[in-house]
Amino acid sequence: MADKKEKTRFSDEELNEFKEVIQNKIKEAKIDLDLLTGELSHKDDHGTDDTGRTFNMMEDGAETLAREMNAQKASRQEKFIKNLENALIRIENKTYGVCRVTGKLINKKRLMLVPHATLSIEAKNMQS
Repeated sequence: MADKKEKTRFSDEELNEFKEVIQNKIKEAKIDLDLLTGELSHKDDHGTDDTGRTFNMMEDGAETLAREMNAQKASRQEKFIKNLENALIRIENKTYGVCRVTGKLINKKRLMLVPHATLSIEAKNMQS
């Protein structure tokens, strides 16, 4: 009987399962990004032209803050999409799910929750 060797990569079937999860996450993330960029490109008119100057200044400040927050969210969303796309490349290369620090397979449950992960929990804890 052969020794039970530790798996060094996920099977093609498992990789296809991850690929489907990632593609769905990309689709959702792109919808969210479109909403955020849509909010950034359309200046809402709140109809405050005939109200007091102080109220307009507060409205402008709140709007500026909201736009900055949306820009940050959009930037994070773009990074998230890029990380997911990179994960698809690792699937194609059959290197997906291999921790870049330990070289061991990342726990499948972790990858289902964080499909773009490149570090195992063990490696993540070493960083802390």
